[in-house]
Amino acid sequence: MNAERTAASNAPGTAPSGTSPKVAVVTGAGSGIGRSVALELLAAGWSVALAGRRTETLEETAALASASSDDAVLRVRTDVSRPEDVSALFSRVADAFGRLDLLFNNAGTFGPGGVPVEELPYDAWRHVVDTNLNGAFLCAQAAFRQMKEQDPQGGRIINNGSISAHAPRPNSVAYTATKHALTGLTKALSLDGRPYRIAVGQIDIGNAATDMTERMQSGILQANGQLATEPVMDVADVARTVRHMAELPLEANVQFATVLATNMPYVGRG
Repeated sequence: MNAERTAASNAPGTAPSGTSPKVAVVTGAGSGIGRSVALELLAAGWSVALAGRRTETLEETAALASASSDDAVLRVRTDVSRPEDVSALFSRVADAFGRLDLLFNNAGTFGPGGVPVEELPYDAWRHVVDTNLNGAFLCAQAAFRQMKEQDPQGGRIINNGSISAHAPRPNSVAYTATKHALTGLTKALSLDGRPYRIAVGQIDIGNAATDMTERMQSGILQANGQLATEPVMDVADVARTVRHMAELPLEANVQFATVLATNMPYVGRG
């Protein structure tokens, strides 16, 4: 487990002198939505632990942050499907920052695209479940333990759901099943967190412009069997929404938020 901390200094948007910045863990922080959210939080004065499977992409995220923020950055190579990795991640966060205010449970994978259910290998199914669902549970469990015991008590967890938590795409059984399950996880965690001032919500995202959605602009299979291009939105709009959810007082919670490209085929018949 590799981790590195870069010391913070006073910069625009950071916490006032004599106070400590809020602390966030962002999983899947090496690319896409996770990277964008991490940069948004850093620019707003948070201290952020960047978690992901590839050290080099975490370093790239940290380098991008240096131009806009000098806040503390912790990089921890983490496979969220491995309990020992998750335990080490949250131990490093406790050692480096002393508390945890936010977990953005973002790490995930779509799995093999376009594979019919009858042809999907069990190993591929298991990989998606281990990453999207088991990984989210392990990180939430570790965050719960820390938020429950710290002083002041409490914190916030935001799970990255998906439009697929509401409606599937063709040939996406593993991804869709895990995202529906994530909604149940969010509801259960939200209820169980009440006695400990732990607020839990979910953001369901549709067609944010990342590497994962490049295929939307070249044509993707629709429910009617046709291929169609789909509009995408700036991933920065997602990051701003997560930041809004994160910065609410713990007495308020966005239970579910849906942020999507306005004209994507989701509402009604598209």
